[in-house]
Amino acid sequence: MKRANPVRQKLTALSLFGVPLLTYPLLALPEGNLGGIPASYLYLFGVWAGLIALAALVAEPRGMK
Repeated sequence: MKRANPVRQKLTALSLFGVPLLTYPLLALPEGNLGGIPASYLYLFGVWAGLIALAALVAEPRGMK
């Protein structure tokens, strides 16, 4: 059996971690405003940006500079 690529395994784990963070029950928790922006928007885009940043860290090859 062929062994899976470690980067692919990490990205899969990251996506499985991110899916529950973006489901309705957690999206409905933040209430109120922060600087005129609804807290739910800040949560949604904060989690989204965090997942993208983590995926970039995982996918970026190390030691190639």
